[in-house]
Amino acid sequence: MLAEKVEQLMEWSSRRSVVRMNGDKFRRFVKAPPRNYSIIVMFTALQPQRQCSVCRQANEEYQVLANSWRYSSAFSNKLFFTVVDYDEGADVFQQLNMNSAPTFMHFPPKGKPKRADTFDLQRIGFAAEQLAKWIADRTDVQIRVFRPPNYSGTIALALLVSLVGGLLYLRRNNLEFIYNKTGWAMAALCVVFAMTSGQMWNHIRGPPYAHKNPQNGQVVRKLIKLF
Repeated sequence: MLAEKVEQLMEWSSRRSVVRMNGDKFRRFVKAPPRNYSIIVMFTALQPQRQCSVCRQANEEYQVLANSWRYSSAFSNKLFFTVVDYDEGADVFQQLNMNSAPTFMHFPPKGKPKRADTFDLQRIGFAAEQLAKWIADRTDVQIRVFRPPNYSGTIALALLVSLVGGLLYLRRNNLEFIYNKTGWAMAALCVVFAMTSGQMWNHIRGPPYAHKNPQNGQVVRKLIKLF
């Protein structure tokens, strides 16, 4: 029975790096013994009606991590990545007394998950690199994260240069606007406001999606409540 379970998981993993599971699959491949493999489960709510933007962002990082493992030379049948969506496995959420998403859990080869087997998303965030470090601590499996190249910045810069170059070409006979002090002052103010905005602070610091209020110690959550 164990060999059949491992073979089935390997077959699913060969098709997609993250195996989708409903209640029946979860009970058979995750909860029921025997099991000689570690399995990571992301409990989430990705359906549009749930309006969980954090779930979508966490899922993107999770996919990056799972793909990095699937295409690495160290890939083996000792670790599998799975996902349980609330709308496909509500009974699993109820069984685990889980009422928020996203949540990452590690189910070890033997025994029940401990407290450390639940990823502290509120404190650490959900970057693929942080998830990989947590998995290494729980399973001794080292995953080097490979991110797909992002050309959006290069494309945006090329469009900006083309736009400015086209504007200068059209106004080549009258370039007095370049010496307009008011225009340069407005441009400088826009840069200052952008650099001091909260979005820029978030981009540099990468704060978690929840934090603790220093006055009353209450954790401010940004996870979606399911029920």
